[in-house]
Amino acid sequence: MDKFQQSQKNKLFKTPTHDPYSASRIEGAAVCPKCEAVYGAGTWSWKRPENTVVHGAQTLTCPACRRIEDDRPAGTLTLSGSFLHKHRGEIIQLIEHTEKKEKAEHALERIIKLDDATDDLVVTTTGIHLANRLGHALEAAFKGSSEYHYSDSEYGVNVRWSREE
Repeated sequence: MDKFQQSQKNKLFKTPTHDPYSASRIEGAAVCPKCEAVYGAGTWSWKRPENTVVHGAQTLTCPACRRIEDDRPAGTLTLSGSFLHKHRGEIIQLIEHTEKKEKAEHALERIIKLDDATDDLVVTTTGIHLANRLGHALEAAFKGSSEYHYSDSEYGVNVRWSREE
């Protein structure tokens, strides 16, 4: 078997990476005491049943709040380039707007923090989908180039976006 065939075989039979922050299925309903997301039927959402109290719900911290508390992002977006420095306010506004839309639909997709202490702007997220969506939103709005790197050893994605003037 040549190297290419071995590489393809390894990809085919690779065991899926386990996300230590994914909640195991529980019976019944649960409410996160930190963000008030509701768990039911295997998913977390913002939708509460018609009455405002979830009867018989247990208290369980959702995976997103656990990631925020532990500062363990699933996604990292790193922005760089001269365009970033000239349009920083607009870019941050786009990032915050994109997070607001994603978070409204998916309770576990949130920004952990925006760190702009260096020349780069680093955004960490609780889910891989938000980091991915932010990269695509930046490309659509401001052009530039994005690279997406999914981790082989752990659950996560690193996205790099850059644009020079």
